Amino acid sequence: MKAIILAAGHGSRLLPLTLTTPKCLVEVGGRAILDHQLDAVAAAGFESAVVVGGYRIDQIAKHLSARDGGLPTELVFNPFWSIANSIGSVWAVRAYLDAPFALMNGDTLFDAAILRAALADRGADTGSAVKLVIEPLVTPGLDDMLVEADGDAVVAVGKHLVGHQATDRSLGLIVSTGGSAYAEALRAVIGEEDGIHAYHHAVVRRAAETAGVRAVRIAGDVRWQEIDRPEDIALWQHDHDAQADGTLGS
Repeated sequence: MKAIILAAGHGSRLLPLTLTTPKCLVEVGGRAILDHQLDAVAAAGFESAVVVGGYRIDQIAKHLSARDGGLPTELVFNPFWSIANSIGSVWAVRAYLDAPFALMNGDTLFDAAILRAALADRGADTGSAVKLVIEPLVTPGLDDMLVEADGDAVVAVGKHLVGHQATDRSLGLIVSTGGSAYAEALRAVIGEEDGIHAYHHAVVRRAAETAGVRAVRIAGDVRWQEIDRPEDIALWQHDHDAQADGTLGS
């Protein structure tokens, strides 16, 4: 199982932190977001990782080369990072999409337990090969990727679910156990008019409409945090400190 980390964008909502630094190298709790992710991926038992870079990719390359051993990691360049949406980064690694993979955004911190649970879920063995990790929706956030799920089946995915009822939010973690379903959906979406400006969740939406996508819900005692704005860093630090002293949720 290979981890694919999409880390090509500028991260303009994290300015001024990303003025001269790629988003994935912004420090959270004294460590780069990318280091948090690669350590969680290694702890979850992945065999290797691919990082898709774009904005200031030279810094990402230098950072990866300075890491001491550990998980074998390859850096792939997305030359369309400044003109396409996140689907461009997925297209850059299309050669890897027929084999088992877990794809994640380069700005999201996960407990390793979330990654392990996504890999351990065997429901897709009897149905679709593509899985989307979600959590129940309580109060929608400004940038949530919304999901309508019917039991364990993903019905619709999008920032705005016109004609659908949002039941969950996506963690941005997509797992494929192998096969062509995800790659075929990618080719269909990016080939549409204005397809290069689609979010990569549009691929999941297409797969849900065709081959089917299994919904995998996380347990309530695991942590994840999207780092989209400077206040998200402070929120992660607050929750991390609270978890360390046992006051989280009290």
